[in-house]
Amino acid sequence: MAERRGDSRLSKRLAWLLRHGATEQGFKFIDGCYLNVADVLAHQQFRGYTLDDIQRVVSTNSKKRFELRSADDGALQIRAVQGHSIKEVDGLDLQPITADNCHQFPVAVHGTYMRHWRSISAQGLSRMNRTHIHFAVSSEAGGSDGGAISGLRQSADVLIFVDLPKALADGFKFCVSRNSVILCEGDDTGHLPPAYFKEVWKLKPYRLLIFADGRPQE
Repeated sequence: MAERRGDSRLSKRLAWLLRHGATEQGFKFIDGCYLNVADVLAHQQFRGYTLDDIQRVVSTNSKKRFELRSADDGALQIRAVQGHSIKEVDGLDLQPITADNCHQFPVAVHGTYMRHWRSISAQGLSRMNRTHIHFAVSSEAGGSDGGAISGLRQSADVLIFVDLPKALADGFKFCVSRNSVILCEGDDTGHLPPAYFKEVWKLKPYRLLIFADGRPQE
């Protein structure tokens, strides 16, 4: 099923509704953070789109942001698998990361921008208006998806590699979503402090901002 012109716009509208706007638009999540596709298509933001459009966007989305399922009554339902700012979300099938299984995730990397580095280097990473801070499990693009990596902005020019075992040992909670994005709620203020940054790289041109032992680059 090939992607079509206009699919990017539909994907962005779905992401906004399913992650951020459902409650304020009058929707109530079904168990597992799903909405009925028929109800979504009836919304004014989705006029002109069809069930086929929804199915195509879900199947061709390179970062696997969405999932579809059939309810017991046959109704098709859709959800975003992570990235929510809506607080009342539950049932996302998140797998906890612990000291026992963190070896399965040798890389936890957050992509950001150099313009934010001064603030991040002082205060740490913030979940901002979302429920979690997001990390990718790889920093290397490749494969048939055109280089997209779930959890990592393709336009990022700074990569922050996190010391996952150290953060876990100090009580930070991590989990991984169904599309392989590592999630962390942060501390009481929603931050993961710079003490847990293992390496930080500036891209284009490459330059190390923080060494592997946590020392800042002079």
